Amino acid sequence: MNFQQLRIIRETVRQNYNLTEASAVLFTSQSGVSKHIKDLEDELGVQLFIRKGKRILGMTEPGYALHKIVERMLVDADNIKRLADDFNDIDEGTLTIATTHTQARYVLPPIINKFKRLFPKVNLVLQQANPSEISELLLRGEADIGIATELLQSEEFIVSVPYYQWKHSIITPNQHPLASLTNIQLQDLQKYPLITYHEGFTGRAKIDKAFKDANIDVDIVMTALDSDVIKTYIELGLGIGIVNSLAYDPKRDIHLSKIDTDLFGENTTWIAVRKGFLLRGFGYDFISLCYPDADIRTLKTAAYP
Repeated sequence: MNFQQLRIIRETVRQNYNLTEASAVLFTSQSGVSKHIKDLEDELGVQLFIRKGKRILGMTEPGYALHKIVERMLVDADNIKRLADDFNDIDEGTLTIATTHTQARYVLPPIINKFKRLFPKVNLVLQQANPSEISELLLRGEADIGIATELLQSEEFIVSVPYYQWKHSIITPNQHPLASLTNIQLQDLQKYPLITYHEGFTGRAKIDKAFKDANIDVDIVMTALDSDVIKTYIELGLGIGIVNSLAYDPKRDIHLSKIDTDLFGENTTWIAVRKGFLLRGFGYDFISLCYPDADIRTLKTAAYP
């Protein structure tokens, strides 16, 4: 048994049992991948994959059990390198942050600016994704830190700490009738077409719940993944918007008005790491820059007991 065989097992599962894709990721041949799998099965004396001819369709019960062990072994192999680098005070490497557009565009720029001044030799990778993709990137070890509003605090193999709380705001074109109201109610929004986030993004569930609880039907004419797209179409006059309040920039959004409201409750954005994954010291420093009151010791214990 060797690490290349373990990597092949992991990548075969990640690529949905497509050996061509797995071999491409691992920079080897498909025949080499097949041989490594067969050699490992012969060594263990069990069949790991369900086959139909030369095609792999899935995993056997022993295969599923082995895959869990393989994931832990490969994560810990990476942890050994990170541990050595930390004890050698090597403040260089790569830190991958998986986050949503809103966080990357409106929240993280000052944090990243401070971080790069403190750790100029660290290559910072900012990977934009939706919340479910962020969770998957963390679980696959392809991201070190995840930042999002939804999902991250509920995953069994992810540990999260709160980052900040925020509310939705109503965005309208300048001179819109709503902009002159001092106390907007949900019924006022019923009169206009709405543009907001896709379901499952940036607190959309709380928007839907507010209208449902009030028994109000609204006309959501358009949804988008990120706030800038939503604001573009509000400016074109296609509707009024409901967005993260932080996504309004008065210096840039000169043709739009923002109306603060408590109609949709409060949301929490979370910072998350994968359990069992040893984050480099500068990764925890990044989290501290985001949230100075974060209990880093407790987070380390929860992530890597």
